[in-house]
This record gives sequence, C-alpha cells and structure tokens, in this order.
Amino acid sequence: MQAQTLQQLTQAVALMQHNLQNPPVPQHPPPIRDKRGEFLKGRPPKFSRASNPLEADDWLKAVERQLDIAQCDNREKVLYASGQFEGPALDWWDAYLYAHPDRNQITWQQFCDSFRSHHVPAGLMDLKKKEFLALEQGSMSVTAYRDKFLELARYAPEEVSTDAKRQARFREGLQDALQYQMTCINFGNFTNLVDGALKLEHKRREIEDKKRKVMNQQSGSNTRPCYNPQPGNQQRF
Repeated sequence: MQAQTLQQLTQAVALMQHNLQNPPVPQHPPPIRDKRGEFLKGRPPKFSRASNPLEADDWLKAVERQLDIAQCDNREKVLYASGQFEGPALDWWDAYLYAHPDRNQITWQQFCDSFRSHHVPAGLMDLKKKEFLALEQGSMSVTAYRDKFLELARYAPEEVSTDAKRQARFREGLQDALQYQMTCINFGNFTNLVDGALKLEHKRREIEDKKRKVMNQQSGSNTRPCYNPQPGNQQRF
C-alpha cells in the first residue's frame, strides 16, 4: 500500500510539472461576424421607385443574392433589405410597418410578397404581356426587334419557356419578306435564328443599295443635255 501510494504521489507530481511546463492554450470565442458589413460589401443597389415593373423584381433578386452570400437569417434579411429603401419606397415601407401588428415577426417571404404586390402590379404585368404578344418587327431593324423581343419576353415566360417556342414567336414577328426567306431554314437555337435574320437583312440592304445606285446612274444618263448645233453655227465644207 505504501508503494502504491508513493507511486500515485510521484505520478501526481509529474503531472503537475507537465502542466506547469505546458500551460493549456486559452480558448477564445470565435469572432462575431459582421453580416451587415458583408452584405454592404457586395454593394447592393438602393431602391426608390421603378418605371418598369421588372426593375423592381431585378432589385429584389440582386439584394437577395447578397443576403444569401452574407448568410443572413430571416430577420436580418428583412432589416438589411429594407435599409436600402429611399424616397417613395421608404414611405411605402414605413406605412407597411405602421399597419403590421408585429413588425418584429415579418418573415422574408412576407417581405418579398408585399414588395412585389406593390411595386410589380399584376395589371401592369398583363399589359406588358399583351404588348409582347402583339410585337412585330415593322420598320425596326432586326437588332432593335431582337432587343424589344427580349425585353418584353420576361413578362410572358410561358410563351418562351423553350427554345422552340422562342424561335416560333420571334419568326412570327419578323417582316414578311424575312419570314418567307427563312421558311425552309431550321436553326439549332434562338441565337442562330437571330444571326440568320441579321445576315439576310444585311444582304437585302446590300442588294437595295446596288439597285439604288444603278437607278441613279440611269436617271442621270437620261437627263444629260444633248448638244444641238444652231444652223448658223454649222461649218460649211
């Protein structure tokens, strides 16, 4: 028993010496992340008002992307996103908070739904959709028609949900001459279809320019004055 006790004392002394020579490293708590700072680091856009309803929707998507990058929770998303409001949008948000029974319980989904219902009205979306369905090239160039087509197509996503639908809708709006020239041509995708229309348009303009130059030359030759010598000026041989 004495030997066992002595051994235990020896081990205890050795452990104490080891702890004195190798003190434990203090554990510091992890630093608190500045989520708002990380959110603002991504330069989220401000929002005041939007003349185009999809501009408001684009703003919401851009802000939500930065909120996800900063790993914000539900409450932080509402606080940080609403902090980007200015002018009329800020007035709307203040009125929304005043009417809400518990502003601390507003979820991110409620924020998004309320924002879209106010800034992206369904009636205006329907009008833009009708504008897309009635869109035709008319006097526009193919490039201008393409840009307008892509702008309005966002209001009617079901009409262009596949590449085949997008091509069919684009063809229907082209000028009759271009539609006729492209009738028997199959394009691999929408981009190739637009490129084909641009090439045909360019070729048509070249042909029209050549015709115009020929007609101008012919018109100039027909109106050239003829020399008619006067009888008194005729030379006698």
